[in-house]
Amino acid sequence: MTNYLEILRLHSLGVSERSIAASVSCSRNTVSIVLKRAVEEKLHWPLPESMSNQMIKERFFPDNVSSSLYKSPDFEHIHGELAKSGVTLSLLWHEYSEACRDAGSIPYKYSRFCELYHNYSNKTKATMRIQHKPAEKLEVDWAGQTATIRDNLTGEPIKAYVFVAVLPYSGYAYVEAFLRMDMDSWIQAHTNCFAFMNGVAKILVPDNLKTGVEHVSWFSTTINRTYNEMAMHYSSVVIPARIRRPKDKASAEGAVGVISTWILAAIRNQTYFTLTELNQAIRMRLKEYNAKPFQKKEGSRESVFLEEEQGLLIPLPFEPYELALWNKAMVQFNYHVYYDKMYYSVPYEYIKYQVDVRATAKLIEVFYKAHRIAAHPRKQGKPGQYQTLVEHMPEQHQKYQEWSSERILNWAQQVGANTAVVVKAILDSSRVEQQGYRACLALLKSADKYTSLRLENACLRALSYNPNPGYKLVQSILKSGVDQVAPSDKPRTETSSAAFGLTRGAAYYGRNDNE
Repeated sequence: MTNYLEILRLHSLGVSERSIAASVSCSRNTVSIVLKRAVEEKLHWPLPESMSNQMIKERFFPDNVSSSLYKSPDFEHIHGELAKSGVTLSLLWHEYSEACRDAGSIPYKYSRFCELYHNYSNKTKATMRIQHKPAEKLEVDWAGQTATIRDNLTGEPIKAYVFVAVLPYSGYAYVEAFLRMDMDSWIQAHTNCFAFMNGVAKILVPDNLKTGVEHVSWFSTTINRTYNEMAMHYSSVVIPARIRRPKDKASAEGAVGVISTWILAAIRNQTYFTLTELNQAIRMRLKEYNAKPFQKKEGSRESVFLEEEQGLLIPLPFEPYELALWNKAMVQFNYHVYYDKMYYSVPYEYIKYQVDVRATAKLIEVFYKAHRIAAHPRKQGKPGQYQTLVEHMPEQHQKYQEWSSERILNWAQQVGANTAVVVKAILDSSRVEQQGYRACLALLKSADKYTSLRLENACLRALSYNPNPGYKLVQSILKSGVDQVAPSDKPRTETSSAAFGLTRGAAYYGRNDNE
């Protein structure tokens, strides 16, 4: 408070206003106003001994309206309303002002309203509701301390990593142990946590760990695609804590320390041989932790969660999130992508394009620039299998794919019985039936050039040479025109050796027909 008595005393001694201001640590403007008010009030030094500094203030600067005319806000109601999402002090002050005008009373100005509320908050130590809204955030992290299970054969210790999730508003926590800190465990931990709480917070606040965040900088953060997809499935959003800012998830950081003592330290002397046994013990201690009464206020984490927070959580979707992993792949020249030792087709127009492959336990999806271009059931079993859709093939490949052994044999029957026998022989000679398709189709297409009659005769002639003729033999018969020469019924007679070209004849070998 300004020392009005000292200002008047120094002025009576002839001290300048500048020096008075420096002496009482106030502005020259304040000194000037006080001296002006003293002249108006005809107040001169020395003053009566009974007059105090407060009395001078009230005389020089009386309140325009008595404070009794102001309507006191209901701060308990205001404190409760602030806990609701989207409610601010500014909104509550407007509502308070409207209520005052309707009642014919005078409201406090906004600055005084905020000052009175903060005084109330400090006195009641009820600052938690100002910092956190119910069901707004879920802070998640891996605990630094690990648990241990024993191998049931060797007895060797196996580390178990502990996942911790906390709702800052109520302090309600979830804890679960996993054998690995990988993406599968991270996603499964969130899914189990949401089921445990029977709802999802609007914002997930992880640390900048690799399973949650791909790239971190001061200006932008890239969320892991699988983690972000899981958050979208549950209608939530991921907002990581800032780099080296543990206070951004102070509840989780604090809960990690408490849980390390309350749960992990409490079960340190017990031996567990399976992860299921360990998590059952953790769940029992967790129930006690959530139900433990608060020290400085009524209730417990569980009671606050059930009464004030659970009903505001986002409802769970009909189906839980199924873990999906993302990978990049290049579309090969056979219009297939390679994933997990299997091949899956995509439209042939995307050959040599880089695509994103999303894999779940049952489904493989292929995306190009966030647009899904293919989906297949995931193949299991022997590596190297192909999953191909006909509509993904070029037109000429589709026509070839439509052929089958039955269709080829039916076509051959229309040409003739001998043709059908030759086609059947070609198909049977192939180790894999499809390997003979091209030869059969080429054989049948010969009818377009040589007529069906000639093809049938050529197949008859080929069967007379070889019981299992091939395409090349039939083709050579058609090209040479042998199929058009009627076979001779006369027995072959021997003439001179000249008739056989280079063949020497029977006489050369000493044959005597007269003997």
